[in-house]
Amino acid sequence: MAKAVDVAGLVDRARDGEPRAVARLISLVEQGSSALPEVAAALAPHTGHARVVGITGAPGVGKSTSTNALVRAFRDQGKRVAVVAVDPSSPFSGGALLGDRVRMGDHATDSGVFIRSMATRGHLGGLSWATPQALRVLDAAGFDVILVETVGVGQSEVEIVALADTTLVLLAPGMGDGIQAAKAGILEIADVFVVNKADRDGADQTARDLKYMISLGRRDREGPLWRPPVVKTVAARMEGLDRVVEAIAEHQEWMASHGELEERRLRRAAAEIEAIAVERVRTRFGAVDQLAKRVVSGELDPFAAAEQLISGNLRE
Repeated sequence: MAKAVDVAGLVDRARDGEPRAVARLISLVEQGSSALPEVAAALAPHTGHARVVGITGAPGVGKSTSTNALVRAFRDQGKRVAVVAVDPSSPFSGGALLGDRVRMGDHATDSGVFIRSMATRGHLGGLSWATPQALRVLDAAGFDVILVETVGVGQSEVEIVALADTTLVLLAPGMGDGIQAAKAGILEIADVFVVNKADRDGADQTARDLKYMISLGRRDREGPLWRPPVVKTVAARMEGLDRVVEAIAEHQEWMASHGELEERRLRRAAAEIEAIAVERVRTRFGAVDQLAKRVVSGELDPFAAAEQLISGNLRE
């Protein structure tokens, strides 16, 4: 028999900054606990304050190093920072394979930083299916900035746009990223481009190529338009990170003044509602075979069968 969860107590402790309570709430999310509706209801009044920053890019561009450096930069501003590092799933345990908490050990003793690795569990969008609810937990727990580092699987990780207020796309010189930028459509998802490892040959050319592609790709857009800045960094040495933080702040100000921030958050909430509804319907898919037999026999038409599945009113 499952142990009852003191949701109200957990939420209160998380709001007081207790890391164990925050971790426990995220575990309930990942496990798909039956207490999730109660958790969501308790969290709802306390959400909507955190700035969510997505960090994406191809493997090898230095996402984890950049995330680590950004944590330090935001902490220097006195902000509480949470990191959700979405890693590939272990084929043995199903858990996060790389474990960014190990790679971000610099912040292990900082009470103003919370780091959580989450496994994709086979989800193809570069994020875990549980990520949106985990962000709600961290938002309600009072973190000022939430950094979401995606798994780094290439062209499929565009889902970060649906979750982040500001999306950073990282590139590095000498990796063919100019071609990848056009191919993967990252001109459409980036709010800030970061050319990391800028001490390498070709960094200036990569930055120039990006600026040129931005100018080509956005000429036909109507209305107010944010022009993504291109920032060069050497994250391992904390070079250029102040400018990245400035670019994030500038993007937030631009969105707030043009109504874009509210639009993004409305789209995020709509996508979250849809995902929960789809998951609820998916749990009923065991009844599909039974309904299919009735359709084949002519007892039921496909539209009526679909309606029964959606409504949950499965009649014999």
